[in-house]
Amino acid sequence: MKEYLILKLEGPLQAWGGHTFEGRRPSELFPSRSGLLGLLAACLGIDRVDAEKQQALASSVLFAVRVDCPPIKMVDYHTVKNARKEYQGLKSNETIQTWREYLQDAKYTVAIWLSESATISLAALIDAIKKPVYTPTLGRRSCPITRPLFADKFSAVNEHEALALIGPEGGTVYSDSIDESKPKLQIRDVPISGRKRQFATRQVSIHVGSGGDYVS
Repeated sequence: MKEYLILKLEGPLQAWGGHTFEGRRPSELFPSRSGLLGLLAACLGIDRVDAEKQQALASSVLFAVRVDCPPIKMVDYHTVKNARKEYQGLKSNETIQTWREYLQDAKYTVAIWLSESATISLAALIDAIKKPVYTPTLGRRSCPITRPLFADKFSAVNEHEALALIGPEGGTVYSDSIDESKPKLQIRDVPISGRKRQFATRQVSIHVGSGGDYVS
């Protein structure tokens, strides 16, 4: 049996950044690893420039995300001055166009458990989530939460059993725990230590729920 911390992510808008090229800022359809690590880091008070603590957190936690209410994507159009030109990395005095994706009315349940090399406890995470140092948001600062993040803590055989202990049922689960009998998804959302805004690829196992929200 393992211990699992359960979070609920709910808000009118969420944004979990996918691979971006300057003006185009897509969102994944479920919370990314980098986004979840950023949320926990905010609660713990870990600064973005503190690479050592960021890496310690990343090495300590694993995630499984259940889609409770599939999102509807919307695109927010902006114009920006003095931004870098796409693909060139140069400053421009001209106004450029930007498109930022958001997820409307999405709801997720997240199970968090510790890796074998963890240097942080679930108790410390729970304390930080209940009394965050910095304000946690749902991927971007413009995406506030509408309910407390902390939902519960369970002892269970695996993350699926832990998620089943809290409703609603039937959502597809994307898990860091690889099950070779299940379909898998490659996603580029693992922050590379010491490299700003650079990410490595990981695999997640997909446990398709009755809601039919499988993302390919």
